[in-house]
Amino acid sequence: MVRTVLIVDDNPSIRQSLCELFTRQGDFDVCGEAENGREAIDRAQQFHPDLIVMDLSMPVMNSLDAARVLRRLMPAVPLIMFSAYCDAFTEKEARSAGVSLFVSKSEHMSVL
Repeated sequence: MVRTVLIVDDNPSIRQSLCELFTRQGDFDVCGEAENGREAIDRAQQFHPDLIVMDLSMPVMNSLDAARVLRRLMPAVPLIMFSAYCDAFTEKEARSAGVSLFVSKSEHMSVL
């Protein structure tokens, strides 16, 4: 069964790369994209993805705030957060917001 993923990043190039990565894997269909936390919440409610992949730092609403809302709305949907800022404090904050996996942008994309 093919699962769906929502890609969230304010950088269109990163979104495109992630979409291509998930499409190549074959296990996921990209059901939508968003460029900030507010759009992520709206798109998640619209598309009901099986997985949400978000950048940490975005305009309008950051991913930590969006993750808290998404966790309340969709408690079973895994949230993966990726960021250039990987430190223990940020990862702890992400996990407390309901993030399932925190990945550094410096890691190979296949980690996702």
